Order: sequence, then C-alpha cells, then structure tokens
Amino acid sequence: MTRLNEIADNAGAAKKLMRVGRGVGSGKGKTAGRGVKGQKSRRGVSINGFEGGQMPVHMRAPKRGFNKLNRARYAEVNLNRLQKAIDAKRLDPSKTVDEAALVAAGLVRRVRDGVRLLAQGALTSKVSIVVTGASAAAVTAVEKAGGSVTVTKPVVAEDATA
Repeated sequence: MTRLNEIADNAGAAKKLMRVGRGVGSGKGKTAGRGVKGQKSRRGVSINGFEGGQMPVHMRAPKRGFNKLNRARYAEVNLNRLQKAIDAKRLDPSKTVDEAALVAAGLVRRVRDGVRLLAQGALTSKVSIVVTGASAAAVTAVEKAGGSVTVTKPVVAEDATA
C-alpha cells in the first residue's frame, strides 16, 4: 500500500523549466532564445501575415465563389449503415423506411432539411425507402436489391419580395 507522502513522479517525467533572460552565462540571456529585440520579442504579439503596411498576399490574391448562407443541409445515410441496422433488427424492412424511422433506429441524429441516401456499401434487403434526396447510384442499388426509393423534394419557400 502506498502512502500519500511516498507518491512521486516517475524518473524523468517532470522536466525543470528553463529560466530565460537571467544573464549571458545561463545560455539563455539577453534575447532569451527569441533571437530578436523589439516587437517580435514581446509577449502576445501576433503579426503573421503582416507585410509592413504593404497589402498582404491573402488580400491581394483574387477571390472566387461564395458559401450560400441558406443552403440546404441534409443528414446523410449510406446503404451499408442501412443494411447494418436491418441486420441488427433496428429497422424493419417490411415497413416503409422514412426519416422518422431512421431517427428512431439511430441512423440519423436529426433530420435537418431532410435525409439524403448515398450509395456507399451494399444493400441486400428488399426495402421501401422514403427520403428527401438520393443519389442516382443509391436508387439503382436499392432497386437492384428489389426495393424502391421515393424522393420527396423539400418544399422551397416562396420569395417574400415577389
């Protein structure tokens, strides 16, 4: 049984801190290993990308494209995960598999703007699936296994300006 006063780090686990800026004889005097004086030697200075007042390269370079702010975000389900859930009896292939069933089975955490079916992996069970979107390869794979895919496109909101 170890006692509290006998507990110690393993040999070499705790390394002594180097005391910088304590004279030339210490090996880390004067500039304390930073190599320079002035702004770069000071603490808390972040001047990455600063080019002395010249327009920085990240601002000079041409820009292309944009990220659409209100783009649709889909929860994605691959065929291999769908087959695993059917094998584990979390999904019933005899019933229609819709977005609510996928959430209940734990394949999707939240529906977001809908569920999109992707074709990674293989599907061997005959299953009827109703989802917001599906890749062409996923639809082909499900139909090859004897099932069907019904794609319900999301309802696009009417433009408020019109």
